[in-house]
Amino acid sequence: MSTTSAEPVVSETSEPTASTPAPTGDTAPKVPRGRSKITRALILAAPPLGVLAVLVGIWYLIAGILTATGKGFLLPMPHEMFTKGFFDPQVSVDIWTALFRTTGVALTGLLVAMIIGIGWAVAMSLARWVERSTYAYAVILQCIPILALVPLVGFWFGYEFTARVIVCILIALFPMVSNTLFGLQSVDKSQRELFRLQKANKWTVLTKLTLPAALPSIFVGMRTSAGLSVIGAIVGDYFFRRGEPGIGSLISNYQSRLQSAELFASILAACLLGVVIFAFFGWLSKVAVGRWYEAAR
Repeated sequence: MSTTSAEPVVSETSEPTASTPAPTGDTAPKVPRGRSKITRALILAAPPLGVLAVLVGIWYLIAGILTATGKGFLLPMPHEMFTKGFFDPQVSVDIWTALFRTTGVALTGLLVAMIIGIGWAVAMSLARWVERSTYAYAVILQCIPILALVPLVGFWFGYEFTARVIVCILIALFPMVSNTLFGLQSVDKSQRELFRLQKANKWTVLTKLTLPAALPSIFVGMRTSAGLSVIGAIVGDYFFRRGEPGIGSLISNYQSRLQSAELFASILAACLLGVVIFAFFGWLSKVAVGRWYEAAR
């Protein structure tokens, strides 16, 4: 008599046992986001820091050679910018006070240049005859060397705060005009036609379409003009010695006294001012348009 043994039937839909747990959202391996961000930041910072280390090493080498030949005043050691400059109480007070005054001049000139530049570009975008009549003069103003206009500005407006602000405006104006006009004229034609079908007036098209679409280009102009306004403030300080002295006047004084360490410290402070203002407008651009404009991310 034959017997048939029943073989166990394994269901294809059987749940996993306790020895082989199924991966779930809680047990799946997670990528450490914080560590990846730190690694990414280190990767981005490594190349410029490496270049900085090489430049400082070359600086030390050249400064050592000049010091050995009795010409150390031409190029101080990098650390002397701090020991004789920023860490010296009297020198540091002079540098930061002058830098504060230069910052006020630069920001005032930048603000006026932004208002004039955006208004001028809007007028040219609304009326073609305005663009044909005035844009050439904006180009001419940009092509004239600013050092050729500085004596004329001083002759007309004096040699104090107002003249320095005007120099900043002359330098920072053209990037605002050109970038804003480019953004206003780069709106997609289909979007313009849609507004035209809705019989929107020029003011509605400007406020609802062209001006919001031009914001990325406007912020590019702001960043460019921000750096140029610092240059204009320093140039004005360098040539206009009356009134409260700025960082440009301080640079001129250190140059005449052959105080190279203090001179390089003041130049570094001026560079940091330009970088800070440029970075601020870069951050402002991301806050304003970074959520919907890919190129700003």
